[in-house]
Amino acid sequence: MILEVDPASAVPPYEQVRQGVTALVLGGALKPGARLPSIRQLADDLRLAGGTVARAYRELEADGIVTTRGRHGTVVAGAQEHAAPPPELLTAARRYAHQAAGAGASLDDALAAVRIAFAAPAGR
Repeated sequence: MILEVDPASAVPPYEQVRQGVTALVLGGALKPGARLPSIRQLADDLRLAGGTVARAYRELEADGIVTTRGRHGTVVAGAQEHAAPPPELLTAARRYAHQAAGAGASLDDALAAVRIAFAAPAGR
């Protein structure tokens, strides 16, 4: 599982982990039944506090993305309630993400631009 946390981001680290895992599940990189790293292991890998990762896992479970099986760990439940975006939307998003990153924009800046565009579409 490949996740990155930006300590300079305004988005809290637990939310970055939650969003990252959700994106991996919706994008198909993590399949139902796949086991996630233990809280301790992921916290060590990302250099986060265990409580931060535990909160992300709790929120993922509340979202229905993962299930926790006690000593057997946390596994991907799937995303039954969260349909994956259509392929053409993912393609457009990847193009935009590539352009935004090339322009030096942070994820927060890129998301803010999308929110602004949705709030006031061209032609209004």
